[in-house]
Amino acid sequence: MRVASVERNTKETRIKGRVDLDGSGAAEVATGIGFLDHMLEQLAKHSLIDLTLKAEGDLHIDFHHTTEDTGYVVGAAISRALGERAGIARYGEALIPFDETLTRIALDASNRPYLVWKVTLSHARLGGMDAEVFKEWFQAFAQAAGMTLHIENLYGENTHHIVESCFKGLARALRQAVAIDPRRAGAVPSTKGVLRSAGDVRGTSG
Repeated sequence: MRVASVERNTKETRIKGRVDLDGSGAAEVATGIGFLDHMLEQLAKHSLIDLTLKAEGDLHIDFHHTTEDTGYVVGAAISRALGERAGIARYGEALIPFDETLTRIALDASNRPYLVWKVTLSHARLGGMDAEVFKEWFQAFAQAAGMTLHIENLYGENTHHIVESCFKGLARALRQAVAIDPRRAGAVPSTKGVLRSAGDVRGTSG
């Protein structure tokens, strides 16, 4: 079973998350931030990764810490569920249209975290939050998940559509990358024979 749970506790946030990479896209998410909940539900739905996440954060200050730290927890849980990453397809890509918006995602589950973010948001605020914090979510996710992640919004006007297309694109790329490739016969998809384990977030797998 490719299932893992992660818990992150700091002075700013307390977050518990669980993923099942071979799920059906079910989501049970409560962060205290409505729009973030909606994005995480989209991530689960379109990746077919079951996601349970509960977060308590310093929302009286702003939404930054809670948003960023959920990225760490989701990413770390996926990394733990992948284990040695043996047998996976490793690469994924998506081209996501959303009305006037088009966003391109490319992903390598290489355990070499890197984010390329070529996204310009048309408005500074979205759903009561600073829209710029979504870059921090993807940065935290890529770091904790051990993903090389390229996100490029080719065009778009509506900030909601742009951000949502980024999450849906990540979901579709993840669905491809973490899928088991039967032709690999359980081999690690690297000529090195290993994809180095990364991350130091406390959690359990199983």
